Amino acid sequence: MESIIDNNPELKHRIEQVAEVAGYLWQKGWGERNGGNIVINVTDQLNSQLSTPNNSKLSTLNSPPSAPIPIGTTLPHLKGCYFFCKGTNRRMRDLARWPLDNGSVIHILDDCAHYEIIADKPVMPTSELPSHLSVHDYLIAKGSPYKASLHTHPIELVAMTHHRPFLEKDVLTKILWSMIPETRAFCPKGLGIVPYLLPSSVALGEATLKTLDEGYDVVMWEKHGVFAVDTDIMAAFDQVDVLNKAAQIYMSARSMGFEPEGMSEAQMKELSEAFGLAK
Repeated sequence: MESIIDNNPELKHRIEQVAEVAGYLWQKGWGERNGGNIVINVTDQLNSQLSTPNNSKLSTLNSPPSAPIPIGTTLPHLKGCYFFCKGTNRRMRDLARWPLDNGSVIHILDDCAHYEIIADKPVMPTSELPSHLSVHDYLIAKGSPYKASLHTHPIELVAMTHHRPFLEKDVLTKILWSMIPETRAFCPKGLGIVPYLLPSSVALGEATLKTLDEGYDVVMWEKHGVFAVDTDIMAAFDQVDVLNKAAQIYMSARSMGFEPEGMSEAQMKELSEAFGLAK
């Protein structure tokens, strides 16, 4: 039986990227049990396949789509979009090995309030789907090229949110930027902070959208994890990986008994000018 990724190398590549990142998250200890979520917009890849002459939607699927499932909100910019997302209660380590058994391909219906699950298996998507889809709706409305959203639990970054002074606006960003030049270069927008809110809540989703709208690509949820967006899932992972490396350097210095000096303001200014970064 053919899979939805057969004869669609670009879709296969995107899903393989998800599997690769899921493996990294598990290996790093950032995806314990079923923790974390990945949602990527695969509309371009599916539309390309479905627009092939003599190729209707159903002819590409191994089984009919599911009955319409409510999103819980109306997202007007997602009409007709397709997404691949981690399944609910599925583990990152399993998503890494068997992405089509532990992930779901969904299609947003024309009312923008319901979706259907399409091939290969009727895996229910993550319970955090409404929050992720709200972000993708925002990205499309903004004309952003970003196609991927990632939620994960990077150990050192989460640990740093247990220190109240780090939660002030851009305090943590400046500390992390100063630990190693690559952090400023590869995460130029820094780290937005969302004070603790109930996981999966509407309030958390709204606060995340507000923080993204302030210009951040990576949002730190206090005592919980991070939410990152970027052009693809590998780029989103890279941003979190770089930021957490800076957190590890900071904590390693503290564990040796001293406060790390960090790069000076003059060094940071020189770096910003060299890389053409915003001040």
